Amino acid sequence: MEEGKPQTPAVESVSQDHDSRDEKQAPLDARGPSDPNNPQYWSESRKRRMLVVLCVAALLTDWGMTWGSPLFESQAVYWNMTAASVSSSLSGGVFLQGAGGLFAVPLTQRFGRLPVLFWSQFLSCVVVIGCALARNFAGFTAARTVEGLVNTAPQIIGLSIIHDMYSFSERTRKINIWSYAFLAGPFMGPFCAALIITRLNWRQDFGILAAMYGFSFLLTACLGEETLYDAETLDTPKTQPQQKKSVVDQLKVLTGITGIQAKGRPGVFTVLKDTFSIGLKPHVLIISMTYYMFVTMWSVGLATTIPELVVVPPLSFGAYGVALLYLAPAIGGFFGEIWGHFFNDWLCNSYLRKHNGVWVPERRLWAFYPAAVFAICSMVLIGESLGKGLHWVALAFGWAMYNAATVTATTAISAYMMDCFPKHVALVSSIVNFWRTTGGFCVVYFQLQWVALNGAAVVFGCQAAIIAAGFAGVIITQVWGQGWREKYPPPPDEN
Repeated sequence: MEEGKPQTPAVESVSQDHDSRDEKQAPLDARGPSDPNNPQYWSESRKRRMLVVLCVAALLTDWGMTWGSPLFESQAVYWNMTAASVSSSLSGGVFLQGAGGLFAVPLTQRFGRLPVLFWSQFLSCVVVIGCALARNFAGFTAARTVEGLVNTAPQIIGLSIIHDMYSFSERTRKINIWSYAFLAGPFMGPFCAALIITRLNWRQDFGILAAMYGFSFLLTACLGEETLYDAETLDTPKTQPQQKKSVVDQLKVLTGITGIQAKGRPGVFTVLKDTFSIGLKPHVLIISMTYYMFVTMWSVGLATTIPELVVVPPLSFGAYGVALLYLAPAIGGFFGEIWGHFFNDWLCNSYLRKHNGVWVPERRLWAFYPAAVFAICSMVLIGESLGKGLHWVALAFGWAMYNAATVTATTAISAYMMDCFPKHVALVSSIVNFWRTTGGFCVVYFQLQWVALNGAAVVFGCQAAIIAAGFAGVIITQVWGQGWREKYPPPPDEN
C-alpha cells in the first residue's frame, strides 16, 4: 500500500449510527473525503508521531497520580503524621480523574483534541511543581487533587484520536498500545519514585515528575497535530485547522483559538447531555459498572496493598525489593498487549470470513473470556502467596497475570464501545474511565483494613469471586446487546 493512501475496503458492516433494522451497510475501512487534512489520509510516519505523543501523555496520567505512593513514609516523617494519613492525599485526585474525564469531553468535541491534550500536560506540570514546593500537607493535598482533575485527558481523548486516524482494521491494535501505555503507568511510576527516594528527598522526587510532564508538554507542542476533522463542513474552510503552515497557526491550534473559530461543532451542554444519555444505555452501563469496574478496582487494590504487605515478614522486602516488584505488573501488561494484538485480530478476521464481511460489535466481548480466567486465577494465587507465605515469585507471577488480564479487558471494552458509538467515541471513553476511576477511588478506603481484619487469602479469594459474579454483566451484554443497540440508538452525530 502506498503511504498515505487508504486501503481498499474489503469488508462491510451494518452502520452503528443508523437503525440496524434499515439493513444499511457501509464499508468498515471507508475513510471519508480525500483531503490532506483528513487524518486517515496522513502518512504512517505522521500517524505514528501523533500516537507517540498520545501514549507518552497517557503513560503519565496514572504514573503521576501513583508516583507519590512510595513517598508516604518520607512525607510522614517530614510532616509528623502517619503514613496512612499521608496516603489520603491521593484519594481526591483519583476521584477527580473520573469527573475530570467527563468535563474534558465537551472541550474535546468543541475545541479539538490537541488543545485539551496541550493544556492538560501544561497544567499537570504546573500543579506537580506546586506539589514539590508545598509548604504544608493541606497545600500538597490540594495540588494533588487538582492534578487528578487536569491530567486525565489522555485517557479520554486517546480513543477519539485513534478513531480519527485509523481505519476499522487498524484500530484495535492501536487501542491495545494506548491501553498498555496508561495501564503500565500505575506501576512504572511508583517503581521510578521508589528508586529515586533512596537517593533524593520527596520534594526532589516530585521535581523529577514535573520534569517528565514538562517533556510531555514540549513533545505535544512540537509534534502534536489536531485530528478532529469536520468532514461535514468542508464548504467552510475556516473550520478546518491548517496543519503546521506557520508557528502562529500551530499556536492557534494548540491553544484552542482555531477550535473557538470553528463552526458547526456541538456546544458544551449538548455534549454533556449526550454523555449522560449514552452512559445510561444498558449495553454501556451494565458491562462498565460490573465486570470492568471490578477488575480495575482490584487492580488499584493490589497496587496499594501488596507494597504494604511485602515489607513485613515473611518476605521482608527492602526499598529496592518493593521498587523492583512493581516491574511484575508492568511486564504482565506487556504480555497482555502482545496477546491482545494477535487475539483481537484473529477474533475479528475469523468472524468476518464466516459471515461474509458483516461485523457485529458483540463479538468483541469474547475477548473477555480468557481475560476473566486469568483475572480470577491470579487473584487466588496472590491471596494464597500472601496469606500462606509462598515464595515471592508466586506473588510476582500472579500480579503480572492480573495486569495482563486488565489490559486485555480494557482493549476489549474500548473496541466494543467504539464499534457501538463510532461518532461518539470521546463520550463513551469518558464513561468507561468514570467507572474505572470510581472503583479505584473506593477501594483505597477499605482494602488495607479488610486485609488486616480477614487476612490476604480470604480477601483476595472474595475479590476473585466478585470478578466471577461481575462477569455476568459481560454475558448479559453479549446476549442482549444487539437488541439494546437497536432499541436505544445513539444521539445525533456531533463531529
